[in-house]
Amino acid sequence: MATFKIDTSTAFVFVVVPPAPKLVNKQTGEIAVDRETGARMYTVGLTIADEGEANLYTVAVPETGISEGLAVGMPVTVTGLKARDWENEFNGQKRHGISFRAVAITSIVPAGVKG
Repeated sequence: MATFKIDTSTAFVFVVVPPAPKLVNKQTGEIAVDRETGARMYTVGLTIADEGEANLYTVAVPETGISEGLAVGMPVTVTGLKARDWENEFNGQKRHGISFRAVAITSIVPAGVKG
């Protein structure tokens, strides 16, 4: 499937759902891992606002790319954000969608605030 880079350089990005482990299997609690690095994967809910439009995205990111202390309402920068289309079949039903993944999500400390 194709992947596409997403430019957030002119956008306002805020955390709306704090980081949580990305589960491979909800019944067993198995956490997804990055195939290349072996790092545990997390999901973070972000609102990305640009050009008068705001949308909610659930973004997968390796644990090593998550800034410490991310909390709801916190402004962040997103590094290496990509979208990928996917399709699968489960129990005879076809499903498809778009998944989002980033290399890192980093908190923005406002000027004059010690972090």
